[in-house]
Amino acid sequence: MLLTWFSQNGRDLPWRRTRDPYAILVSEVMLQQTQVERVVTRYLEWLERWPTVDTLAAATTADVIRAWQGLGYNRRGLNLHHAARQIARDGWPDDLTQLPGVGPYTAAALARFAFGRDVLPVDTNVQRVQERTGHAFSPRAGQALMDLGATVCLARVPRCGLCPLAERCPSRGRRYEPLRKQSRFEGSFRQRRARTLRLVAAAERPLAALDAEAVDSLARDGLVRVEADVVALPGEATIRA
Repeated sequence: MLLTWFSQNGRDLPWRRTRDPYAILVSEVMLQQTQVERVVTRYLEWLERWPTVDTLAAATTADVIRAWQGLGYNRRGLNLHHAARQIARDGWPDDLTQLPGVGPYTAAALARFAFGRDVLPVDTNVQRVQERTGHAFSPRAGQALMDLGATVCLARVPRCGLCPLAERCPSRGRRYEPLRKQSRFEGSFRQRRARTLRLVAAAERPLAALDAEAVDSLARDGLVRVEADVVALPGEATIRA
């Protein structure tokens, strides 16, 4: 029933048209805490620029950081670059969590959608459907569960009238308390970091002209470097007067 619903209502997403593990890794990293609608265009642009793991591995860190701007959590882009370099050097590991920035969920998604392994990736949407229905689902239902959770079995007000599982769902018709939202970006330290990184990505800057606390945090994450009181992206030589 769920798979029939999915065949008629599933989202047509570009990363679902490939089994290339690199392309799927790019999509999974981009989708971490970023809305699907924002990712689609950036995903296609990324693969046009770096179509293979080897081309991304050969890219400069500075170019990767610039290309990631606007996708949030820039450390994820850096980890993707590090993962590409590791794969280009050593191949894909059996334990995918050995790749930088790849946790249990991303490893499971890669294992299922790229390598066809018998594992169910459980993201927030899948977990919600599992908990509300009390059902055990097979790995074949992975993408269907993701779409059901994203479009029907919503966090606060599920659309039970449209759900293919509603007839046997013990949570049917129930509404939920608002989930605690992520802290505001506006005025946050995350915003200060993002603003500082955008400035440095545009051109190297004197340290004195930047938010020193944000620079220090970005430097610890490997997103900028400071040399002779000049802040630049990694791998780019600073220009001294």
